[in-house]
Amino acid sequence: MNNYTIPVYKPTLGEKEKKNVMECLDSTWISSKGKFITAFEQEFARYIGVDHAASVCNGTVALHLALVALGIGPGDEVIVPSLTYIASVNAIAYTGATPVFVDSLADTWQMDPRHVKKKITSRTKAVMAVHLYGHPCEMDTLAGICRENSIFLIEDCAEAIGSKYKGQYVGTFGDVSTFSFFGNKTITTGEGGMVVTNDQTLYDRLVHFKGQGLAKHREYWHDVIGYNYRMTNICAAIGIAQLSRIEEIIARKREIAHTYQKAFEGTPVSFHKEGENVFHSYWMCSILVKSADERDELREVLKQAGIETRPLFYPVHTMPMYSSKYERHKTGEDLGWRGINLPSFPDLTEAEITLIVNTILSYYQK
Repeated sequence: MNNYTIPVYKPTLGEKEKKNVMECLDSTWISSKGKFITAFEQEFARYIGVDHAASVCNGTVALHLALVALGIGPGDEVIVPSLTYIASVNAIAYTGATPVFVDSLADTWQMDPRHVKKKITSRTKAVMAVHLYGHPCEMDTLAGICRENSIFLIEDCAEAIGSKYKGQYVGTFGDVSTFSFFGNKTITTGEGGMVVTNDQTLYDRLVHFKGQGLAKHREYWHDVIGYNYRMTNICAAIGIAQLSRIEEIIARKREIAHTYQKAFEGTPVSFHKEGENVFHSYWMCSILVKSADERDELREVLKQAGIETRPLFYPVHTMPMYSSKYERHKTGEDLGWRGINLPSFPDLTEAEITLIVNTILSYYQK
């Protein structure tokens, strides 16, 4: 817990979530079997429009499982944006493959397709498109690049459930796509994730690997080295209740984002807004200020007012374990040093938004 009056995020939980959890407890089906797991997987697949969904215990293992199911390992390269949460890159490293970093676009903050093209080599096996902060990547271009080069397209949709590119949900463009349901995500299971695909063979591999490599037709016989990546029935019970309210949650988050955007027009603050042909779910409402020093000063002012914020993700290529060779990704670095995530949870009130905005604008009027 923290001492902020206004946290940067908190989940919106109701009576349906409580009812489902109590049903699990009363039935004693609290581990990785139970009716809510199947129901959540089926409803999630239906919601975004894919054939198959496999639930897992968190978003990071969802990425690892997707990579394992694709057969990616030592000697392979996976292209990934540097401006992303560390899990996107760590999951690649877990397999023994090499993450290859690309820069971001200044307007949308998403991976730059032109840079992706330049980084493809004979060892490239996949591109991981990360829909940062809920804004979709340029999926037509990225999908075309992958088709032309016969490489896999992975979508990391951890921050983007409900986002759309040209009217189509993210998570439906890639060979395989992943989602996260951590407590600060648009919908939550506490901890949890989902891997989705339209490929039956790939889905069978996902299920096989996530369940300790258990053989399909022989009890307690394991024919691959698998993982215990299964979701619990309790988590799924929360998830299916959350999923039933996703449209109202996203609608409220978009209202909050538009209020911020309007308030910052004509000010020194630049708001991360929606690009053309996309539907931004605004997992986080984010701003850019003039410099890293100004960002740190402003965050301290907000902290003193009881308002929690977060810095944008630091570019992963600058972190010690991934900086053995010198790289520059100027746009990602610029965004990472200057950006701030503001409170954006659905229960944020208009009075709280006004306090946040006024605190920021007062900083510039000092």
